[in-house]
Amino acid sequence: MPETSSEPRTVHVWDLPTRLFHWTLVALIVSAWVSYEFAEAIGDETLVWHRANGLAILTLIVWRLIWGAWGSSTSRFSAFVRSPTAVLAYAASLPGGRSMRYLGHNPLGALMVLTLLATLAAIGGFGLFATDDNDLVGGPLYRLVSESQNVRAARLHDQIFNFVLLPLAALHITVNVLYTFVKKDPLIQAMVTGKKPAAPYTDASEAAVVTNPLARAAISLVLAAAIVLGGILAAGGRLALY
Repeated sequence: MPETSSEPRTVHVWDLPTRLFHWTLVALIVSAWVSYEFAEAIGDETLVWHRANGLAILTLIVWRLIWGAWGSSTSRFSAFVRSPTAVLAYAASLPGGRSMRYLGHNPLGALMVLTLLATLAAIGGFGLFATDDNDLVGGPLYRLVSESQNVRAARLHDQIFNFVLLPLAALHITVNVLYTFVKKDPLIQAMVTGKKPAAPYTDASEAAVVTNPLARAAISLVLAAAIVLGGILAAGGRLALY
């Protein structure tokens, strides 16, 4: 008599490049904050590490946009970005416990992804034109605008981080924890392992992972770096971090 496994069947959700993007972005955001708040303590008064983090974050954002066009199925924007009507309908179904289960991003999760990417892009974009409090160093494009615009860019760079990104990050973490432990939808585990228990999901039964995802992701990363760094140089900026 054949043996049967007691382990529940799992299905693919997130490919490896998407998971690496997620956790690398988290690490870079933390590193960017630490490298700014403790710049003097680590002997980096000219914010070399902070500026390098900013360029890396902008490159990752562009990478995610590219991956959202030709990555695996659950990573594609066309697969999870939904209309405002669908978002509202999903939100209305949550209190009664009638919400549908999604393999990838649910409608509200998709909205959070887009909002976080836009917020990070804004922070990084203003950082390109900002100067620090002592005017010792500025972003790669700070010479292209006036001093008053440098100051405004720096202020917006800080304000969006403190008053938009941090609350969004706290909300994102809280919701993921609630989904994991209350709704029994292992969102956090899936972003680590790339898998979820098989279930009748609304969007798809399993992710369609692209062929050679790491090679495709590497090509996307080179293209993203060329867009960010090449764009800065084409605009007349400087990439020297010293």
